[in-house]
Amino acid sequence: MVVRVATDERPFETPSSDESGLGRSDSPSDDVEPEAALVVPPDGGWGWVVVAASFMCNVIVDGIIFCNGLLVTEIQKEFGVSEGAVAPVSSILTGFYLLSGPFVSALANKYGFRSVTIVGSLISSVAFTLSYFATSVEYLYLVYGLLGGIGFCMIYMPAVLTVGFYFERWRALATGLSLCGSGVGTFIFAPLSNMVIAKYGWRWTMVIHAGFILVCVVCGAMFRPIKPVRVTLADQTEEEDTARRHEEAVEKLNSMIKLHSKLDSGIAMPPEMRFTNRVSPHTWMGVANNTRYPTAEEIFKGSNSHLGRRSSATAGTMKNLNKPMFITGTVAEKDEQEDSNSNIDNAEPLIAAPIKVVSRDARPRRSHADLVARPLYRDDIFFGASLARLPQYTSRTSLGYHLAVTHLPTQEDVQEDESGKCTLCPEAVRRALATMLDVSLFKSPTFIILAISGFFTMLGFFVPYMYVKKRAEENGMSMDTSVMLVSVIGIANIVGRIACGLVSSMPRISPLWLNNIALSAGGIATMLSGLWFDNTYQFSYCVAFGLAVACFSSLRSILVVEYIGLEQLTNCFGLFLLFQGLGALLSAPIGGILRDMTDGFEASFYASGAFLLFSAMMCYPVDYISRWEKSRNKLTTTPKV
Repeated sequence: MVVRVATDERPFETPSSDESGLGRSDSPSDDVEPEAALVVPPDGGWGWVVVAASFMCNVIVDGIIFCNGLLVTEIQKEFGVSEGAVAPVSSILTGFYLLSGPFVSALANKYGFRSVTIVGSLISSVAFTLSYFATSVEYLYLVYGLLGGIGFCMIYMPAVLTVGFYFERWRALATGLSLCGSGVGTFIFAPLSNMVIAKYGWRWTMVIHAGFILVCVVCGAMFRPIKPVRVTLADQTEEEDTARRHEEAVEKLNSMIKLHSKLDSGIAMPPEMRFTNRVSPHTWMGVANNTRYPTAEEIFKGSNSHLGRRSSATAGTMKNLNKPMFITGTVAEKDEQEDSNSNIDNAEPLIAAPIKVVSRDARPRRSHADLVARPLYRDDIFFGASLARLPQYTSRTSLGYHLAVTHLPTQEDVQEDESGKCTLCPEAVRRALATMLDVSLFKSPTFIILAISGFFTMLGFFVPYMYVKKRAEENGMSMDTSVMLVSVIGIANIVGRIACGLVSSMPRISPLWLNNIALSAGGIATMLSGLWFDNTYQFSYCVAFGLAVACFSSLRSILVVEYIGLEQLTNCFGLFLLFQGLGALLSAPIGGILRDMTDGFEASFYASGAFLLFSAMMCYPVDYISRWEKSRNKLTTTPKV
């Protein structure tokens, strides 16, 4: 059999949502043959416009968030409340900015990045405008904090995820450029907000911020969906000449793939083993974790344990799929021996008809709805580093990689798109939530350590942003100089992200040790930041802190893939967002309460630094614990003789 990629004239442009799926077969025979729709990144072109739009979203959202400590100080003065009472105005905003992440991602999975970003921009802009009419801090808790935080999350999550959808080879560069907007926003908004507050007051500053947020509506409109490509099977007679030309390249590649298949059991294990060794396919959302659904690669390899019953003609077709697959215009990606020992026909089906396959005789009208490729159905959607770090990428061709990391929608999922009916909780939303919030990951000691470490990191993360300016002013630094401390953190954040990306790409540099050293240095620097208040010392501290938090943000996905696996990346990030959101929710109030108790910021910065240092200390043994965990899992899964 020959794998053929069929696309329309403009494969990367469509007014429909950026969602994909399985369409009908174009085979001239009567056999029902599998198809898949894949999002193949254009790796440039309009993608650079998306990077610029994502960059601007990060400038505005993170610029406002990291500089809202300037607003909180003025709010405290007007309402005459304590530091501990006004701190939740900021912490609720930052907390829900992260806590809403899994739910916003699920919405983007169904409705696309563009729609969610535009709606989020409108929500947060309205919330900031309504904050002008605040009569108490409790009003700001709900409107500015809760509503604004949810809106900000609806801007931030799509802005980050859509860049990875557009890039493959240049993903690390594109993601790094877009996330540098966070540092640029901090650098710009600190002096800008300070100037506007001094001239117009905090209420009009919020209205002006609301105007800036509306720019994200335009940026969100730039997140043009990518039209999926349709991958089908064609008879070998149709492509015989092409297959013959690639035969020599295939033979050379197959020897390498055989070795990789033996080593990478998580990718190449027989499908009936991969999908029937689960305890239960059901979760609290009523659907399974995304990893329990077959990938496009497994469908083409003959994984009919996922397809239920078929006709004899279809069964014959699927058996032929165990032969080498040739891709027109590129090299082959699998050999015939990989699943030769799999007893696929006898496997008990776990998921009935997870894809939509229609015979040619039915001749359904091809529409955008029959191509469904959900963003969160990809294992690598949260991976922002270079794909060259992934063995799944380096051991396959480009198309083969996308087949391997793309899980397929169910027939119900596709029908929901075709019907156009409004559903209270569509399957695409439920399946994304079931994946991101799957608590079975708590069985992993490695994950628990990384998650709790992230919680403590966020406990200490926002205190310097909130209070470094105010503390400097109380200790004799001028207002114009002190506001630049926040800007310096932003500059250091930019440099740190770029440097961290370069250093972490070096093969002999351990991302874990880089993360641990950075957080340790940031924690110690924060604890010692109050020793002197001359300009040089304070600016040096801000540089150290900015570099530390940049490393933490840049290395999270790399650590997950290295120690837990690419398949669990989406699940890890969903739970990480909850842990980090909870830490952000508590960070500023703890700092404010300590300020009220001690009548100074020394205790707040000591606690913040201690939290950062403790989060680093927790991660030092992760390498040993991960190896022990993998060894334990290998022993428990080894069949007894």
